[in-house]
Amino acid sequence: MTKQIRSPLPGTFYRKPAPDQPNFVEDNAGVKAGEVIGLVEVMKSFHEVKAEEDGNNVRFLADNEAPIMAGAVLAEMD
Repeated sequence: MTKQIRSPLPGTFYRKPAPDQPNFVEDNAGVKAGEVIGLVEVMKSFHEVKAEEDGNNVRFLADNEAPIMAGAVLAEMD
């Protein structure tokens, strides 16, 4: 069964904590509930996006630095 991680807010999606840092989560990795998978920036304020449940084989649908809408699917996982 595919699980989705959605954006809680409209803004810009970031997969990294800073431009010179690695991604929070790599493609095809596993995640634990509560783990940060990215950030959404709204008016210079950054909000963590966390996995709501454990999952494997994370596949990002949103690109780094992509504009997104609230409720947009950022990633899917098994």
